[in-house]
Amino acid sequence: MYLLFPKAVTSCACHVTMGAMPSPRHDALVEMFSDHPHVVVEILRDLIGVELPETTPIQQEERTFNTRNSDDIEVDLIFTLGPQPRPWRAILVEIQLDKSKDPRQLARYAAAVWLQLGCDVTVLVICPEQRVADHYAQPIDSGLTGYRLRAEVLGPDIIPVITDAKVAAMHLVPAIMSVMVHGRNRKVIKAFAAAINDTDDEHAPKYTEYAYSMSGPETRRLLEEIMTSTTWPVYSPFAREHFGRGREEGKAEGKAEGTTEGLARAVLILLSARGLDVPEDVRTRITDCTDLAQLEAWVARAGTVRTCEDLFDDLDEQQH
Repeated sequence: MYLLFPKAVTSCACHVTMGAMPSPRHDALVEMFSDHPHVVVEILRDLIGVELPETTPIQQEERTFNTRNSDDIEVDLIFTLGPQPRPWRAILVEIQLDKSKDPRQLARYAAAVWLQLGCDVTVLVICPEQRVADHYAQPIDSGLTGYRLRAEVLGPDIIPVITDAKVAAMHLVPAIMSVMVHGRNRKVIKAFAAAINDTDDEHAPKYTEYAYSMSGPETRRLLEEIMTSTTWPVYSPFAREHFGRGREEGKAEGKAEGTTEGLARAVLILLSARGLDVPEDVRTRITDCTDLAQLEAWVARAGTVRTCEDLFDDLDEQQH
């Protein structure tokens, strides 16, 4: 079943201190939910079946709570539903990529937030791996008599397989999660790529980065293959203008001058247009390259790589 999320939930920005994350996938998931808090409500209501109203204010809160014994409790994300300063529910979001966290910590988080805010608390655990999801879906004995927590868990068995480009275009965030867990299915990648190509959403370039960061090596290769096999990987009107112009200018300049300088310039334009910081050593490596085929390959990859250094992955592997 595909997600048919209503756009009724309103979002209010609130200051939050974001710390370092343990992995690109973890970081991308946290950032995506932070940017789109309404999706947390939609997951709980439409996928997991938690009774929540279709229209309610949602705010992101500071994610560090201090208990009386001075132990800091820090979760990935905290949202509150309802008016401030007395919300009627808090939602704690934890991204778990493995079983390393003691489940009792989730119960402790919930108790600390309940004490701090005085409202009901729901714990939502996002698990890209099914075995991890099964682990955290079990009832959690907190160690306190009478207090047993059952977290709401979103795993691959609940995340839909979105293979329809129109559905993906209407629900880009769920489509990203579909890529993350079902990306070995080429139809999922094609639907996502088509949706990104056709959307006018100004956040489309960022959605592509989310999908790439969340995915494993095999899915990343499919993303690069499918999104660069089309005429051009168009992510938004802005990207269409800047990426396409950079590529064509670079090719024209290279052809006119009979050198590789134009293609090198195209690579740098594309990386910069996507907002990537190009270190001096990367810039030098690109501009010093005299291999026309290699530069053309870099032009194709510059539209999808997560970092500038990723541009050289294949070449570095061959050299080693």
